[in-house]
Amino acid sequence: MPENAVTREELRSLLARAQMLAAQAESITSTSAGSSREVADGYRAVVARMVARELGSIPVARLRDVTEGRLRLGPIESRYKTVAQLQNVSAYTLMQLPGVGEATASQVVAAVHTVARTVEDGFRLRIDLDASDPVTTDLLRSTWRYDSVTRAVAPVREPAGRMSNELERLAVEAKPAGYGALRSLFTSRAKKDGARAAVERIEQWMRWSDSPANAAAWTGAIAAIQAPTPSAADAWRAFETRSPEFYGALGEVVDLRLDVGSAQGFLPAEIVAKVEEQLLDTSMLKVSLRGYQSFGARFALVQRKVIIGDEMGLGKTIQALAVMTHLASSGKAHFLVVCPASVLVNWIREIRTRSDLQAYQLHGPDTARQQGLWTQRGGVAVTTFEGLRRLSLREVPLLVVDEAHFVKNPTAQRSQLVASWIAGAERTLFLTGTPMENRVEEFQNLVRYLQPQVANRVNPSHGLAGADAFRRAVAPVYLRRNQDDVLMELPDLMSVEEWESFGPSEAASYRDAVMGGNFMAMRRAAFDAVPVTAATKMARLLELCDEAAANGHKVLVFSFFRDVLDKVAESLGSRAHGPLTGSVPAAKRQAVVDGFTAASSDAVLVAQIQAGGVGLNVQAANIVILCEPQVKPSAEAQAIARAHRMGQVRKVQVHRLLVENSVDQRMLEILGAKQALFDEYAAKSDLASATPDAVDISETELAKTIVAAEQERLARELMEQQALQ
Repeated sequence: MPENAVTREELRSLLARAQMLAAQAESITSTSAGSSREVADGYRAVVARMVARELGSIPVARLRDVTEGRLRLGPIESRYKTVAQLQNVSAYTLMQLPGVGEATASQVVAAVHTVARTVEDGFRLRIDLDASDPVTTDLLRSTWRYDSVTRAVAPVREPAGRMSNELERLAVEAKPAGYGALRSLFTSRAKKDGARAAVERIEQWMRWSDSPANAAAWTGAIAAIQAPTPSAADAWRAFETRSPEFYGALGEVVDLRLDVGSAQGFLPAEIVAKVEEQLLDTSMLKVSLRGYQSFGARFALVQRKVIIGDEMGLGKTIQALAVMTHLASSGKAHFLVVCPASVLVNWIREIRTRSDLQAYQLHGPDTARQQGLWTQRGGVAVTTFEGLRRLSLREVPLLVVDEAHFVKNPTAQRSQLVASWIAGAERTLFLTGTPMENRVEEFQNLVRYLQPQVANRVNPSHGLAGADAFRRAVAPVYLRRNQDDVLMELPDLMSVEEWESFGPSEAASYRDAVMGGNFMAMRRAAFDAVPVTAATKMARLLELCDEAAANGHKVLVFSFFRDVLDKVAESLGSRAHGPLTGSVPAAKRQAVVDGFTAASSDAVLVAQIQAGGVGLNVQAANIVILCEPQVKPSAEAQAIARAHRMGQVRKVQVHRLLVENSVDQRMLEILGAKQALFDEYAAKSDLASATPDAVDISETELAKTIVAAEQERLARELMEQQALQ
């Protein structure tokens, strides 16, 4: 072997490339770290400002509470009014005030620090839409940059770090390989051997960087770190449409101070420990996971066949995708999602936009071809409960059943078909926000598909015994988190009761319906007027829509009744999108939602409340109008959650249209008592809104009770009127 492995010119060219790669590697590692520091600095600036605002609302007199009333604050209060004004004031400065001694000054400074720490410890970040806020704008811009850089750099971060450390040293060690014959003569054998080894190592790095996959990843990383920081306007637009991704990326850098117990669903310590040990490969995901979402995905991986029953709006779909992408990264190929037709299109979209997995729609005229492609290539097949009948049974690494409460009846044909697929699946993930619609026994049926031994330990008494007993019984199979526990940034939900009185024509229609015992006609009577815009409820609805449009807000209108929705749509004219009903095909349904999302701020989406309970994600709207009370309050809660969910960045207003001394008032009185029972038990339990049986009552029972009460009331009023004549 020749003394020199390369010529002087070849070595010079090799070292030049090595120098360029080393500089790029250093840029990758330093930019990634720098973008993280910018986010942390921006977050601290937001926290400091919010703490200062809070302290500005606390009068100095409150400092007595910290010291059990021992402080003499009279002289200080004459100069300082709020705790914020004292935040940066030293004890020496306070001692310059007449009547303030060293002990008092020191106690005041200590008390201010205590209050400030308490406020900061209780801080929970929630970003409101305010593009004029420079501090929050800087945080959003740095978070966007961090997220884009982190994702682009992830595939090459580890080799870039090693390359940055090695190449500079290797370049020095390789220089003797280019020495001329005379100089080489006076170079030790060890240095020459070291030089050849260094050259070989540099060439290995060159070959690594020249491979197509690595070259593409490297180029993408360099492009991301060289891209300019997004403008303020772009950052706010992105946040408005993708706020969960912003919060997810932010949570990777700073502690958003979420309730860890809530994020973990209050599972027993031994299960939490196993879940925490489970690694999660998210390299095939295109979005950041929230902490509780990562925990949910790892729970599904560890426990293998489980129910994720998170409250609506918490991203159950993305948790399922995280499980799929983790398994795909380890070589698993074929995944199957079974769901109602109403959410099939949404599943296809989520898979394609939020992961690197291929999606195949096994529903409709192209089913056979799509199934062939799925069988051949692998990926995620999405079908309906009906479509599952036409699929050949096969083993899959993961079966996902969305809206799993659809199979709560084990004797139903679709339930038995799903059960046969579960038997051949390595893992099964049930997704449902309402896993127990009526009784604990029905929830037990869902568990029996997955972990029969757990189902055998569940009995109706667990529900009666309260949350702790139920939690212990179902912990190995069931994970549930509530919005209020894990989404600290979720905007406020404001509910307004819009009370109206019947006009003459509506009153006449209502009396006829009551006397005829027609409960459904009673509920619709408030929209019986000619023209319909003269009806008091309709007039108020149009006012609310006009006000919303003037303030740049979009509106959702829900009613149980199709004819009411038709009247609403007719009255709104071109502003109306829909009506969406259960009979609207899934593809058309999504097209209506897309049109509403893309429309201007005066848009109103009109939908049957039954259609609002499944598969409708409309964060574009933040005004919700309910045309009448519902027999099942859970239906209202589900419809509202379509707007008040993760991704919503505006405060959500819910307006309930009600008529006094009518069926509306009677329904609220009766259901209010049921709601109190629900709040007493379910809101404190793992079941939360999964127990609508605690609120919902028989429609027949409710109708009889209300019709009888209203007949009696109207008869009494008629007698009183006759007595006055």
